[in-house]
Amino acid sequence: MPLAMQGDETRIRSNAALAALVAFALAAFAGFMALGTWQVHRLAWKEDLIARVDARLHAAPVAAPVQGRGSALDREADEYRRVLVSGRFDYADELLVHASTMLGSGYWVLTPLRTVDGEWLFVNRGFVPPEMRGHVPHGDAQQTVVGLLRFTEPKGGFLRNNDAAHGQWYSRDVAAMAAEAHLAVAAPYFVDQQAATPADASAWPRPGLTVVQFPNNHLVYALTWFALAAGVAAAAVFVLVQERHLRHGAPAPSRAC
Repeated sequence: MPLAMQGDETRIRSNAALAALVAFALAAFAGFMALGTWQVHRLAWKEDLIARVDARLHAAPVAAPVQGRGSALDREADEYRRVLVSGRFDYADELLVHASTMLGSGYWVLTPLRTVDGEWLFVNRGFVPPEMRGHVPHGDAQQTVVGLLRFTEPKGGFLRNNDAAHGQWYSRDVAAMAAEAHLAVAAPYFVDQQAATPADASAWPRPGLTVVQFPNNHLVYALTWFALAAGVAAAAVFVLVQERHLRHGAPAPSRAC
């Protein structure tokens, strides 16, 4: 078939068009490779974070930070650290925060605790179902708690703002909760109480329901970006080989179906 009657894919491209195609392919290839490399770095960071948090979860508890140390806490270095604190619960000012757990929907019970050093912090004593909202069980006020250090959750939950005036809490905003409980100064974190005895597994509030899980899809993302880079490179090579054959009068390579 004469060249003039063949489809657009067999027409010889101008040098300017070919240069533009090559430039676009190089830019796309470089961009996809950069994104893939970034995801590889993110993968290494995430795996290191998971390893460090796992080590904290299995370490012996340490004393909960005092106010001065609390202001210097770092999320990556300190969150989910096991801490120990002794003090007296103030059950009169505890707050209920909407929660969704493996046991269903209900509330986290956040109770102020005055430590033996005279400082205040909030302890998440655990989960209660909705029907227990008005009568949360209380134990002895004097307690020693082992739990996970958690950072404040300001500005409410997903699409829901905390409404302190109506007792509706959707996130554990320590500063807002401290203001509602009329605490002059409170630690800038709260403690998720862990189960201490087998009886805790059936007690209310139910401690030990903290889910520590980090999504780690960076390897999939990296492979996707690298695959796109390889696809761009293969397409560019195909076009260049086809163009070479056309310009030298040889049959152009056919596209795979």
